[in-house]
Amino acid sequence: MSEAATFSPRPLDRDQPFYVAGHRGLVGGALWRTLETNGFERLLGRSSSELDLTDRRAVFAFFEAEKPTYVALAAAKVGGILANSTYPADFLSVNLQIQTNVMDAALEHGVERLLFLGSSCIYPKLAPQPLKEEYLLTGPLEETNDAYAIAKIAGILGVQAVRRQHGLPWISAMPTNLYGPGDNFSPQGSHVLPALIRRYDEAARSGASTVENWGTGSPRREFLHVDDMAEACLFLMENYDGPSQVNVGSGSDVTIKEIAETIAEVVGYTGDVEWDTTKPDGTPQKLMDVGLINQAGWKARIGLREGLESTVEWYRANAGSLRQ
Repeated sequence: MSEAATFSPRPLDRDQPFYVAGHRGLVGGALWRTLETNGFERLLGRSSSELDLTDRRAVFAFFEAEKPTYVALAAAKVGGILANSTYPADFLSVNLQIQTNVMDAALEHGVERLLFLGSSCIYPKLAPQPLKEEYLLTGPLEETNDAYAIAKIAGILGVQAVRRQHGLPWISAMPTNLYGPGDNFSPQGSHVLPALIRRYDEAARSGASTVENWGTGSPRREFLHVDDMAEACLFLMENYDGPSQVNVGSGSDVTIKEIAETIAEVVGYTGDVEWDTTKPDGTPQKLMDVGLINQAGWKARIGLREGLESTVEWYRANAGSLRQ
């Protein structure tokens, strides 16, 4: 880290306009709920149909009209292994456009505090575990999502550049694998946990005798409930001022096989499971070192089993209106 990490309370003014970019997504939606609970009165949000963040002119016009004091940049084009490996050019281009447009407009219109949200995939594929903040840019990335990772790394460097050139207390946070209400459960665009929830729930409901999963089931993954992530975002915006991205996670991981077994129990699936080992596993392990944020006073509070049960309940209640 080029500067020392600084944790000092700096409460945000609840009466100032706060723009949540991507407020209808998994993280943005949870952050919106958290901000409402914490007394923020002037929340700003626009759906992608109302404001295309790849349209630079439209983004600047929005900032000129609304003049947000705070920004949480949670908007992004996201997807799982299949989507990332199939459409790398899209993931790189769209995310670079979103980040650059929002950050440039925020800088021009004097946004005081900006939080950029990245992903644990920014770290090298074979970096030592758990992943420390200083491992950024120390080795090759995982090939299946390198384009998305490069875009997120560019966002981190964009925040650092603004800090150096303009002295603004902008920051970045890197969440581990997130899940919870509002997730993407579509077969083509979902990440591993919501994909497993949908697969096992459909199998349980249909009485299927077998479920097939990708890979070997051996990779280890860390999961964090999105409500925990939202609370961490507000905590960081009110307490952290440093150039390094800050890892946000639960601090523990499980194998894909273990998470699949737990999901099967939660949804009531009792059939067989087959693993298609011709499909990619992805990174062997992605466990975040969360010492920095834990030492500052924040820790995840929602257990994995508890989080899975509430997520399955939400999924079943909203299955009819989710993306197919």
